[in-house]
Amino acid sequence: MSLSRERKLIMITAITGARIFDGERVIEERTVVLDGQRIVALGGPVPDGATVVDARGATLLPGLIDSHVHTSPAGLRDALLFGVTTELEMQGRLTSVRRGKVTESDNLADVRSAGFALTAPGGHPSELFPGDGPPPGVELPHPSEGPLVMPNVSTPEEAVASVAALVADGSDYIKIMIEEGSVLGHPGLPMMSEETVAAGVRAAHEHGRMALAHALTAEATAQGIATGVDGFTHVFIDRPHPPELVAALADAGAFVVPCLALVSSIMGGTGAELAADERVRSRLSQPWLDTLCGSFDRYPQGNLDDVLATVAALHAAGVDILAGTDVSVPVPSLGGLAHGASLHHELRLLVAAGLTPAEALRAATALPARRFGLVDRGRVAPGARADLLLVDGDPTTTITDTLAIRAVWRRGVRQVTA
Repeated sequence: MSLSRERKLIMITAITGARIFDGERVIEERTVVLDGQRIVALGGPVPDGATVVDARGATLLPGLIDSHVHTSPAGLRDALLFGVTTELEMQGRLTSVRRGKVTESDNLADVRSAGFALTAPGGHPSELFPGDGPPPGVELPHPSEGPLVMPNVSTPEEAVASVAALVADGSDYIKIMIEEGSVLGHPGLPMMSEETVAAGVRAAHEHGRMALAHALTAEATAQGIATGVDGFTHVFIDRPHPPELVAALADAGAFVVPCLALVSSIMGGTGAELAADERVRSRLSQPWLDTLCGSFDRYPQGNLDDVLATVAALHAAGVDILAGTDVSVPVPSLGGLAHGASLHHELRLLVAAGLTPAEALRAATALPARRFGLVDRGRVAPGARADLLLVDGDPTTTITDTLAIRAVWRRGVRQVTA
C-alpha cells in the first residue's frame, strides 16, 4: 500500500449502528462515513481500514447550532463540550476579519457574528454594563481592543454609515436594538426612531446582509415587522400573543429565536436544575455553575406560560423557530445560562411550548443552517461538514437524551468531552 493511500485510510471514520437524525428526520441508514472534515457517505459498506465507532444504542445528530450567543474562545470551548459546534454571536467581536484562529481551531466551536448592534446613544445594552464592560476576570474575545463600543445611531444617515462600517469590519449579519427597557428593569431607555431602524434594515439588505432585531415587547416586534427585518433574536414577552401580530410575523417570513431559557431567567427562574445534572456539572467551571444557578430576575410579573403559548402559536402559524440562548459572560446577575449546556435547556423548553422533540432538534440544526446560509452544516448528509453529536438514547422521542453525550466531532475531529 502506498504511503498516501495509508494516510487516507487513517483519516476515514465509520460510525456504525446509530439511529441517524439528519437534521430533518430519522433516516433508514445506520452508518455514516467521514473522510477528514467531511461526511462522504450514508449507509453502504464500511471502507477497508476505516476507524470504526460502534454507535449501537445511540443517536447521531448534526452538531447543534445556538442561534443567539455573546461569546469568546472560552465560551466556544464550553459550547463544543456539549455538542454545540456553531455559535451565532449577536453582539461581539468575532466577525470574519478577526476569527481566523477560532475558525481553524479544532477544539472550539465555529462562530458567526453580527459584530456590534445598532442602538441609540445610551440605549440597550449599555444599562447592563454601565462602566467600561464586564467585571474583572470576565474574558472578552479580544481584550486588547479595549472597552466594548456600540455604534450609537441617532439618524437614518448614521444608521447607513454604521451598517457600512460593520460590513467592512466583517459582520456576517446586522443586528438592530428595538428596546425601551420595560421588561429589563430599565424603562425609558433611548430608542432609535422607526425611520432610523428602517434605514438600517435597508442598508443591511443593500450590503447583502440579513437584518435582525432585538425586540422583547409586542410593540417593538410590530416595529421590526414594519421596517422589514428578517428575523427576531427574541420573542415578545410583555403580553399574551395578539393573533394579528402572529399573523404579521408569519406573513413577513421572519424567523424567531425565542431564547426561552433567558425568558425564564428574566422572570426569576434559574438553571439550577440543569447545574445539578452530573452531565452538566462535570463539564463546567465553578464560575459558570454559579452563573447557571443565577437569574436576571428583571421581570418577575411576567408569565412564562404565556410566552410558551406565544411560541406555540408562532410555530402553528408557520414561523420558523430557531433554538438560541442569549448566553454571554459568567456573571450571576446575568445568570441562568451557560455556553453549550443551556441550549439543551432551550430544547426542553421548546418541547414544553408544543414542538415535538424532532421539531426542537430541527430548530437547532437544519433550520438555523438554512436561515443563516450555513449550507455546509446542520445536516447529516454527504458533502456536509463532519460536525456531529452522538448521544445515548433517542432524543427524537425523549428530548432530555441530548445531554447523554457519547461523542462530539468538529470537522471530523473527535473531541474529549468528559
